[in-house]
Amino acid sequence: MLFPDLAYAAASPPGGGAQSMLPTIVMVAAMLAIFYFLLLRPQQKQKQERERMLSSIKKGDRVVTSGGLHGTVTGLNEHTVTLRVDNQVKLEFDRGAIGRVVAGQGEKDA
Repeated sequence: MLFPDLAYAAASPPGGGAQSMLPTIVMVAAMLAIFYFLLLRPQQKQKQERERMLSSIKKGDRVVTSGGLHGTVTGLNEHTVTLRVDNQVKLEFDRGAIGRVVAGQGEKDA
């Protein structure tokens, strides 16, 4: 006897179907807004900043690859970067393999 009473008590009142949808729609919209501002927007900003960093690389910059290799940029191509890692050692990497640009020996971090 308990379950039919609970089901009847939880049922929406007759004729209130359209009004009861409004809080649900507001809640879903709020969850989507939170999802956008906490996950998607920061990820888009981080991606734009990375693309800006990769496009601003120039000869002479000290960089670190995603694999942890430190080197100095000696050549640039649209898709590749040539790094000097020792006196006569030059390696060619995909531009996307650059993890970050580091300050040179005589420079300070900005």
